[in-house]
Amino acid sequence: MDNNKQKFHFIAIGGIGMSGLAKYLLESGCEVSGSDIAQSKYTKKLEELGAKIYIGHNADYVKEGMIIVASTAIRPDNPEMVKAKELNLKICHRSDILKLISEQNKNNENRKFIGFSGTHGKTTTSGMCSYVLDKAGLEPSFCVGGIIPELNTNAKFASGDFFVAELDESDGTIVKYSPDISVINNLEIDHVDFYKNGFQGLLDTFKIHLSNLKNNAKVIINNDCEGTRKLVEQNPRLKFITFGLENADYQAENIKFNAYESSFDLLYNGKMLGKVQLSIPGKHNIYNALSVFAALLEAGIDFEKIAPYFKTFSGMGRRFQLAAEFDGIKIIDDYAHHPSEIKTTLQSAKNCEHKRLVAIFQPHRYSRLKGLWDDFLSAFNAVDKLFVLDIYAASEDPIDGISSEKFVQALGDNAVYVSGKIEEAAKKIAVQLESGDLVISLGAGDVTKIGKEIENFYKASV
Repeated sequence: MDNNKQKFHFIAIGGIGMSGLAKYLLESGCEVSGSDIAQSKYTKKLEELGAKIYIGHNADYVKEGMIIVASTAIRPDNPEMVKAKELNLKICHRSDILKLISEQNKNNENRKFIGFSGTHGKTTTSGMCSYVLDKAGLEPSFCVGGIIPELNTNAKFASGDFFVAELDESDGTIVKYSPDISVINNLEIDHVDFYKNGFQGLLDTFKIHLSNLKNNAKVIINNDCEGTRKLVEQNPRLKFITFGLENADYQAENIKFNAYESSFDLLYNGKMLGKVQLSIPGKHNIYNALSVFAALLEAGIDFEKIAPYFKTFSGMGRRFQLAAEFDGIKIIDDYAHHPSEIKTTLQSAKNCEHKRLVAIFQPHRYSRLKGLWDDFLSAFNAVDKLFVLDIYAASEDPIDGISSEKFVQALGDNAVYVSGKIEEAAKKIAVQLESGDLVISLGAGDVTKIGKEIENFYKASV
C-alpha cells in the first residue's frame, strides 16, 4: 500500500491493541488520528509520534477520505461510527488492520510472518519472540498485546525480514491471518460469549485458520496440551511441528526452577542444542520459551545467535510483575483472568518466599464468570486468603444471578467480597495484610492499579 496516501482514524485509540496498531501505521508513514474517552500513556505516546488525538467521541472528528478502525466493543450508535456510515467510509475491524500490516512487503521472499495464538501465553510468546529478534540485531517489525519492558513498546515498524504478531482467537478473527509460521501455544475453552457451542467451535475456528495457510507454512503446536492434540487429530493431513516436555520435536529436559528464574536443556529430535536460562519463573514459561525457540529455529536462525537473549527477557508488562513492596509485603500483578492461568500463576507464586499467599481477584466479564463458574471455584486452592472485587464488565451488560458476592458465597471461608472502586477496595484490603504476605492481583481489568493504591494508603497511614 502507498502509506503516504492513507489516513486512518481509530475509534477508541487508547487501548493496548489499538494503540499498537496506530503506532505501527504512524512509523510506516501513514497519517493517524483517533479518539477515546480519556487520555492515557498510550495516547500521549501517539501524540508525540504525530497522531491527532481527540478526547471524547464526536462526529466532527470523522472526515472524508479516512479509513475508520474500530474494535468489536464499539457500538453502532457511536457518533463517529454513525458519521462514517453516512459518509460511506471504509470501516475496518482492528483485525483487518493487522492483516493489512502483515501483508506489507509480501513480495519479499525473505520476509517471514510469525504469528502466536492460543488460549494462554500468546502475549508473552509474541513479546519474547520480538524481543529476542530485536536484541539479536534482526530488526523485526511487531505488533503484540502487551508492553515489552526492555523495548518500552508493544509495536514497531522496522526494516528486517521478520514480522511478529499476537493473533487473537477471542472473536474468531484469527481466520483472517496467514502467517508463514503459525504457533499455537495451547487450546482451552474461553470466550464463551463468542463460542456458543463450546470447545468444538474453537477447534472449528482454528481448522479454518489452518486451511488458509500457504502450502509451505509451518504449524507449531504444544504436544502436551489436550486441546492442541485434538486439533491435530481433527486435521490428519497436516504435518505439525511439536514442542513439549516429552515426545516432541523441540523438547525441554533437566528443568530447574527457583523463585524467579528457571533453566532447561533444549533438545531437537533428541539431539542436545544447548542450555537455556530464563529470568522468568514457572513451568508455563518453559513452554513459552520452547514455542519461541521452535519458531525461530524453524525460521532458520541459529541457536547460538538467539539463546543469550532469553535470559535477559524479563517478561511482559502485567505478567508476574512486581507492583509494590513495603514493610515485608510484596505485591505481584498478573493479567491472569482464566481459571487455568490463575492456577498457573499461583503455582509460580508458591515457589516464592512468603508467610501467606494472598490473592486479589477481579472477575473479567459476566459471561466468563458464568461460563467457567466451577473452574473458577477450584482455581484458588493454593491461596491462604482471597479477596474478590466487583466484576469488571468490559462493556458487557450484567447477567442475572452472576455477581462477585455470590461467587464468594460459593467459595467458602477463606474468601472475602470487597465492594467498590479500586481506590476504595485498596483501603479495605490494606488493613488486612500482614508482614510476610505475598499478594497476587489477578485480572484483565483495572485491578492492575490496586497494588500501588494499597502501598500509597499503607504508607499514608503509618
